[in-house]
Amino acid sequence: MTTELFREDSSLRSCPAKVAATTERGGLILDRTVFYPTGGGQPGDSGVLKFSDGRFVTIATTVYDADKITIVHVPAQGQSLPAVGEAVDCVLDWERRFKLMRAHTGLHLLCSLVPFPVTGGQIGEAEGRLDFDIPESSLDKDDLTAKINALIAANHKVSHRWISDEEMAARPELIRTMSVKPPMGRGRVRLVAIGDVDLQPCGGTHVATTGEIGRATVTKIEKKGAMNRRIKVEFS
Repeated sequence: MTTELFREDSSLRSCPAKVAATTERGGLILDRTVFYPTGGGQPGDSGVLKFSDGRFVTIATTVYDADKITIVHVPAQGQSLPAVGEAVDCVLDWERRFKLMRAHTGLHLLCSLVPFPVTGGQIGEAEGRLDFDIPESSLDKDDLTAKINALIAANHKVSHRWISDEEMAARPELIRTMSVKPPMGRGRVRLVAIGDVDLQPCGGTHVATTGEIGRATVTKIEKKGAMNRRIKVEFS
């Protein structure tokens, strides 16, 4: 199993690794990585794998294999791939990753302001959205914008800790998402805390403090069904 360095430190931009295996479709499995695989509404990381002789392989995206456990680095087409056992340096497209981290953390703040179950979500480099199970909505774009920016300006620390599967099962109130359940079965679950503002299970990558998010603007609140409201946010 690949050591997931991004789980413990989202600020890591690179790491040494070895090619542990390849997939039938030419994907690369490494013994360790800083590349986040697509999941929880957050896109997979891109970047390059560099070799000691100056060669490199461009990684278009990172995903989970069919087993939902194995992390696969997907090379852009038309490249010569490394051999199993070869040493590489994993180097993220950091500018893109940092934008995704800002948006992901900002959506956690939005989640803290809207006390209803989350039915879906999507994270982009400059925007994001969450869908909430709300029977009747009196939400206001300008009010939410002011509140989320106040939380950003407070520069709350973002941290994580691990709890056991048993502890997670005993605390169902921590789960905000109806569509994505926290990964269980490995013995522990990762909790992400934003000061005393928000606490929920999450495997994604986040900035270190809310001040790094920048400006957030709630651009649209849409009715997407009888009990579903979609809130879109832009980050700048």
